[in-house]
Amino acid sequence: MSVVWYALWFVIAVGLLVTVHEFGHFWVARRLGFKVLRFSVGFGKPLWKYVHPEGHEYWISPLPLGGYVKLLDEREGPVAPHELARSFTRRPPWQRIVVLLAGPAFNILFAVLLLWGMLWVNGVTEVRPLVGEVTAGSVAAAAGLRSGDEIRAINGAAVAGERDVVFGLLDAMSSRGEAALSVRGSGGELRNAKLRVPDAEQRRRLTEPAELFRGLGFQFWTPPLPAVLGQVMPDGPAARAGLVAGDEIVAIDGEPVHDFREIVALISAHPGERVTVDYRRRGIAQRVQLQVLSEQVAGKRIGRIHVTQPPGRGYPESMLRHTELGAAVALARAGGEAWTMSVLQARLFWRMVLGRVSLKNLSGPLSIAEFAGESAEAGVAAFLGFLVLISLSLGFLNLLPIPILDGGQIVFQLVEWLKGSPLSERAQALGQQVGIALLIVLMGVALYNDIARQFG
Repeated sequence: MSVVWYALWFVIAVGLLVTVHEFGHFWVARRLGFKVLRFSVGFGKPLWKYVHPEGHEYWISPLPLGGYVKLLDEREGPVAPHELARSFTRRPPWQRIVVLLAGPAFNILFAVLLLWGMLWVNGVTEVRPLVGEVTAGSVAAAAGLRSGDEIRAINGAAVAGERDVVFGLLDAMSSRGEAALSVRGSGGELRNAKLRVPDAEQRRRLTEPAELFRGLGFQFWTPPLPAVLGQVMPDGPAARAGLVAGDEIVAIDGEPVHDFREIVALISAHPGERVTVDYRRRGIAQRVQLQVLSEQVAGKRIGRIHVTQPPGRGYPESMLRHTELGAAVALARAGGEAWTMSVLQARLFWRMVLGRVSLKNLSGPLSIAEFAGESAEAGVAAFLGFLVLISLSLGFLNLLPIPILDGGQIVFQLVEWLKGSPLSERAQALGQQVGIALLIVLMGVALYNDIARQFG
């Protein structure tokens, strides 16, 4: 995918979610009697402007990365005496706190509503957490985990599907490094298996992106796929080499392949290189040289030849649990999932501060743009799921007690409420400087991670 595609969906996602956030401040401020001067979608001089009869302005501006709300505030300039009661600094502290909370709250509410709609329309489909390959000598092997085991619970909490297992293991490994699994074997017997990672540094490495299952030494079971090409994209590397749909790949650079995933793994490992492909077409063995493309995917440089897997090879019905949900049940489920994700996010962030979770999990604008573009390419459901996650993250991050964020401003208002007078200008200025410094550090780490992912 092109940089333009990534940038387009990044702008759409960020613009939408920041606008939702600012609309929360705007909507609540108006209802509590604050004087609102302007609500702008986008930044810069207005392309379009409307003045409401009550005096506030609506702007649409050319820079689409979000928007802002401007409230009447004595700290920003003189205020007419008859308007003083509606100035931000003259409103009761509890009202100021509610206005500040409204931005993050609207992001969380937006995520819940999106999730509600998706669950109501599509229901819930869970993939049974069945253990596939277990690496010899690994943590999973030492715990007695076997191929064919179905994970039923982690540390006493029942799991419904693969996603619950991922969250449960990530939570356990970033905490004490112990996960007591309740599993059902392929023969139907129930038993326990305990994953133990006593070394703190090893536990921290498990929290790095894509390292959890690799480090524990097992993967989920996936249905076998024949080493046969599905669709071959026109003008792609495979098509230019003469490969067509239905060709059976036998070997790549002399290494035999028996499954389509092995084709993906071998091609991915050779970005920008020429490889020799042995294949069969209608039973006749042939060989061809192929130039592998080098593409950036999820922060890593991988090889691509622009083919798809053979059709009709999804999970069997026995591996899937689908549940249709009514409106009320879907809403309750959406609220529960949003709460679970937010709590896990808070735990992992705090453990990141303590050094238990890898800082490599911080993503900057480059990675977020990639995720936005890839989810948009995957379809409407995938992009809406991406919006849910980012909206919850935006709501959570803005509640952190960093002075330049809503959470930090809420702390200022609470202190004023308790002591009966505002913090001194010097204290507020110092807080702002500390907040800016912390944000610069976080953004610097996130940008470093982005750059590191770009170079693999």
